[in-house]
Order: sequence, then structure tokens, then C-alpha cells
Amino acid sequence: MSERPLEPLWRGLLFYRVLTLLSTTAVVLWTLDDHASPAGAVAVQAVMAAWTAYLARGYFGGRPRGRLALADLAVTCGVIATTPLVQTPAQIAADAPVSGSIWTPCAVLACALAYGVRGGLGGAVLLCTVLLAVSARWQDEVGDIQLIVLVAVSIGFASTVLRRQARRLSAAVAAQAAMAERERLARAVHDGVLQVLGYVHRRGAALGGDAGTLAALAGEQEVALRTLLTTGGAPTDGHGDRDLADALRMLGSARVSVSTPAHPVPLPAHAVDELVAVVGAALANVALHVGPDAPAWVLVEDMGREVEISVRDEGPGIPEGRLAEAERQGRLGVARSMVGRVRDLGGTISCETGPGRGTEWIVRMVREQA
Repeated sequence: MSERPLEPLWRGLLFYRVLTLLSTTAVVLWTLDDHASPAGAVAVQAVMAAWTAYLARGYFGGRPRGRLALADLAVTCGVIATTPLVQTPAQIAADAPVSGSIWTPCAVLACALAYGVRGGLGGAVLLCTVLLAVSARWQDEVGDIQLIVLVAVSIGFASTVLRRQARRLSAAVAAQAAMAERERLARAVHDGVLQVLGYVHRRGAALGGDAGTLAALAGEQEVALRTLLTTGGAPTDGHGDRDLADALRMLGSARVSVSTPAHPVPLPAHAVDELVAVVGAALANVALHVGPDAPAWVLVEDMGREVEISVRDEGPGIPEGRLAEAERQGRLGVARSMVGRVRDLGGTISCETGPGRGTEWIVRMVREQA
């Protein structure tokens, strides 16, 4: 997706490369007798033509353009380095065009398209260094160097802006599609599930007893469903990340308080799904073992390289050894639903509990370094 807006620029670069190749070849053939090695000059032009044809297939044949751009830079520097071999000292002293001439900046432009400003600037520095190394009158190359650097930075900036705009457009289109889907689901659900949950909530509250417990659960699910239909789940961005804070806020209800940072907390989408499942399992344990009306608190902290999630209740706590005993009895809900998920993600999970202090599950995830 991020490369599609750059397609016209890549095609324009290829067109410019072909034109400069034809122009350079014509000049070399016209002045062939002046070269120290006419056969060498023709061989260099043949390499340039073959390399241009290879890049034409490579850039539009599905190959990694970044690697091709780096290879292009290496080949171009090699072409410039042949100048002392194919040209006479008189040509070099007279500031005749180096081998490759106006064909050589194409590699810098390719690096700028592939890697942005930094790629273009780095390619320009390397190319200009080789250019100065083979030039007898480096003062005459200052203007060309300035032009190469300026164009490289400009093209690199343009490619960066185009990629950024493409990601934003993709996110906007995805958000619009998600909103349309939520509206469609809301119309279907409102006339069915929400009305049933609302009825159960009202009637159960009036009857009391066990029906009152069901009423509380139905009311909680009604609120959660309405929230989901209104705000939707956390979308996945162009890097495959989702906002953990946004996803966990969906678990909030009348009895569950969710506190998150004001800014997004991006993590890989599969990690967010697993962490939401872990928190959901912890909240289900609160409802089961403490009570359906028992309050619970979910806290998310973003500490840069590490993300911490805590789920706390004010129940009686878990007796010492109870989790190990449950695992021995084959009741592996906590071990598989919570501990196993977190460990599979490479995180850690701990439980702080005791009589009169409730239970607090603490999950820590270390972000992968780019």
C-alpha cells in the first residue's frame, strides 16, 4: 500500500534513466577516439545498458526496491571509478564528463525513493565522494554536487510525505468502512439482542433474588454491547499494531473501571487480542468467585519499553496454594487462559493476593525493539 503512490515516480525515474543512457552513449560514441581506451568506454556503456534493463525488470517485477537501489548505488560508483581507466589525463584535466555522466544521479534518486531523505542524502554523499576522487578539478564539481544533494533531499522528502499520506488515507478508509459496518450491525442488533437484554434487566431487577443477579449481568452485557456498537473495536494500523488502551476500554462497565493513558498504547494486533482475553478471564474470575456485582479495576501503564496491566478486586483473596491445587485437579482455566497466553507472548504474569487484601493480577509486556 505505501509503495503505490510512488509508482509514478519510479516510472519517471526509469524513463529518465533511459533518456540519460541514450544521451551518454551518444556522447561517448561521438568522442570515442579521444578516449584512452575506446573498448573500455564501450564496455562501460554496455554495462550501463544491461544494468538499466535489469533494473527495469527488477523495480516492477516484485523485487525489493530498497535492495535494488543500494545495488544500483554500488554499480554506479563502480562506473564512475572507471573514469581514470577509459579517459585520458587530458580529458580529466579538461573536466570532461566522468564515466556515466548524467546517468549516475539515477542511483541517488532511487535511494531517495526507497529510503526517504536519509537514503537520498546518504546516497548523494557516497556518490559525490567517488566523483571527487576521480576528478582532477574538484572545484568545478561543486555546482553538480549541490544539485545532486538538493534533488536527493527533495525527492526523499516527497517520497516520505507520499507514504505518510497513503497510510493516513488507508486508515481513514478503514475507519469509514468500520463505521459503516457498525451502523449495519447496530440496526440488526438493536431490534433483537439489545431489546432482550434490556427486558431481562428490567424484569430481573423487579423480581430480585437469583433473577436480580441475572438482571445485573444482562444490564452489564447490554452496556458493553452498546459501547462496542458505538465505538467499535480498536482498528489495526498499517504496521499491524492495535491500540491496547482502546481495546481494553471495551471491557469497562458499571462494575469494571478501566484506566488507560490518554495516548494510544500500540502493540502487535495478535498481542492485543491475547491480552484482552487475559484481562477478560481475570474479570470473569472476579464475577465467579467474588460476585457478579463485585467491582474490579483495570489499570494500563505505558512505560516506554514496557507495558503493564493490572486487574484488581477487593474480594477475599486466593488461599495460598489454591492455584497449584486447581492445576493438579485438572482445572486449568487460569494456567491456560491467563498464564499460558502471557508466556506465549514473551511476557510475565504475577498474582498478589491474600486474606483481606483482594487479588491483583499484574501482566508485564516488553515491546520488541525495531
